[in-house]
Amino acid sequence: MSNADIREPAVAGRFYPDSPVKLKSAILQFLQDALPAKLKKPVAIVVPHAGYIFSGQICADGFKQVSHEKYDVVVILGTNHTNSGFQKISLYPGSGFRTPLGTAHIDRSIVSALVKEAPADCTLDTSLHESEHSVEVMVPFIQVIFPKAKIVPAVVGSPDTQMCARFGRALAKVLKNRRALIVASSDLSHYPSAENADFVDRETLAAVAKLDPGIFQATVKSQAKRNIPNLHTSICGEAPVLATMAAAEALGAVRGVVVSYANSGDMSVGDRSRVVGYGAVVFTAEAQYEGIPAAKSSQKATSASSELTPADKKALLAFARKTLSGIFATTTVPLARGFDARLQQPRGVFITLRKKGDLRGCIGRMVADEPLVKLVGIMSLQAAFNDRRFPQLTADELKDIEIEISVLTPMKQVAGADKIVVGRDGVLLTKDDHSAVFLPQVATEQGWNREQMLDHLCLKAGLTTGSWKKGAKFSTFQAIVFSESQFK
Repeated sequence: MSNADIREPAVAGRFYPDSPVKLKSAILQFLQDALPAKLKKPVAIVVPHAGYIFSGQICADGFKQVSHEKYDVVVILGTNHTNSGFQKISLYPGSGFRTPLGTAHIDRSIVSALVKEAPADCTLDTSLHESEHSVEVMVPFIQVIFPKAKIVPAVVGSPDTQMCARFGRALAKVLKNRRALIVASSDLSHYPSAENADFVDRETLAAVAKLDPGIFQATVKSQAKRNIPNLHTSICGEAPVLATMAAAEALGAVRGVVVSYANSGDMSVGDRSRVVGYGAVVFTAEAQYEGIPAAKSSQKATSASSELTPADKKALLAFARKTLSGIFATTTVPLARGFDARLQQPRGVFITLRKKGDLRGCIGRMVADEPLVKLVGIMSLQAAFNDRRFPQLTADELKDIEIEISVLTPMKQVAGADKIVVGRDGVLLTKDDHSAVFLPQVATEQGWNREQMLDHLCLKAGLTTGSWKKGAKFSTFQAIVFSESQFK
């Protein structure tokens, strides 16, 4: 095989790890955490193509549904991100796609057969593939799950209904009697708030699962007319999904099943004000199965006890450590889903890291604006990398780190310093433009009385000692404090 006709990776080190060890570890961890396979007779899947740190888990959910099958070839239908003027199907004419895991060989006989079957729609072209990520990010999953399978990389240039239908039927004809999987690579909504993305994306996924191009395209068009703030598109892979629908139906698929959903705001590194949506769908020839409930990673609990059980505490500590070990081992983070309703309630939380007993980082959020378990992941990363008092945590240090979590009660303003109870109350001091906070356990650990604690709090806020005696405001809170050492 000549290196000249092998596509080199374009987004390794950006969309997924460029280290073979980290890349394989990331995929195996995603698959371990994936929703279990419950479908028979899968024909095709729709999975997202963003960076693994954002969409890798949902992508793995989709691949998990077909991981028990044996395939000779996997056809990857990518989205055209690079050339808006291209309106056809671009088939890669080379012999392989290289990733950090090695070279995935291309089934050139299928490529040739597709060109012969649909000459007006298919073209052999390398330029459209050179920097296109939507195909590339699927290849490592295929290399890990189906190491003997060949691939057929294709970019579907335009969501033209007739062209996608023709190509889908041609693809089905070429794949007939082959052990083949079709993968449609598509993200969902781009850049609305998490709240708006949630209902837009669920509508889109429901339409995709109908396996009806007319319903699907009508849904996409109606969403574009709603003037939803910052909604640039409700699905970026409309074209590959249309082609996959046509091919899947021709190959015997009778329905789609929504497997899972999340958006980038659900991740510990995401911003809920501006998100991209991700969903996994399976097209199956199994008519009777009622489907897998669409999983949501950040379900809000409306009524649940605020008390934390020992199992809850262990789960939060494990998630904090998994978040830190994941970022070091795989440059990805876990998705906060599958937790008890108590842990999905919005709660303020602080994460404290200690190295052999000494403080190594402590950052938290007083405002209860995120589900507790997600905020544990966020603050674990913040404590490790953004506490300016310390250098960033390193992978070599992690084994010596003990994690402590302080789950906060709502904050209440008190009339004066004399209302503060040392050992019970955490304290937020504000004066002029200065503020600082101590957790309830700080004064006890340092052996301070109330006056000493408030003097040190002034210093932390950039004030002089004694400044708390005049013009300062105090708010107190309590905390449920627990650490890994309690469960060893």
